[in-house]
Amino acid sequence: MRPRTVPPRVPSETPNLSEEQSLVARGFRRIAGIDEAGRGSWAGPLVAAAVCLPPPEADLMRFLEGVTDSKQLSASRRAALYHRILECALDVGLGVVSSATIDCIGLARSGELAMAWAVDDLSGSPDCLLIDAFTLRGCPLPQRAIIRGDSRSLSIAAASIVAKVTRDRLMDAADRVYPGYRFGLNKGYGTEAHRKALRERGPCQYHRRTYGPIRALEGTLL
Repeated sequence: MRPRTVPPRVPSETPNLSEEQSLVARGFRRIAGIDEAGRGSWAGPLVAAAVCLPPPEADLMRFLEGVTDSKQLSASRRAALYHRILECALDVGLGVVSSATIDCIGLARSGELAMAWAVDDLSGSPDCLLIDAFTLRGCPLPQRAIIRGDSRSLSIAAASIVAKVTRDRLMDAADRVYPGYRFGLNKGYGTEAHRKALRERGPCQYHRRTYGPIRALEGTLL
């Protein structure tokens, strides 16, 4: 089934509630913002979050002041905003797809799967989705794919923070299992220290072996 798309509004510079307000004006009441973290990482899971915020009013903007694209925030600022988002959100869902699954079905399908699982993890079904750059094929819910949505929609920005903080914690746990790769610092991304550890140790169970850099390094280790 093809998703029913809802045309986006004119882009804005920083996350606000214009997208959510336009949907409320069309009769939608339970709007979920969706984003993912870990797409470009060499190791670890892909994590998606779905966040349903309260009705889009000025008080909500003030309470969530500073919420934006998670990549623009320091770890400490993300953590503080993460707790604030959980404090006010009506509902939060998570979808986690392992590196092994990414290797089996590919990144694009894994991204869709993580986001679909995040929606399914919500305690109540939303009536519309705001998604950063993607649409969910096979999902019958009305949805908007918004380019740079984590910089434009407060709901998507909130989801980006929840996804990023959740994934970082999973990589911190992976670091305790395999400390030699320094996952707690690089979060699985391709830093020079990470590349050096791969040359010395080879990949571990958290690595995405279908990724070009891992395949290339494995080739030199054979």
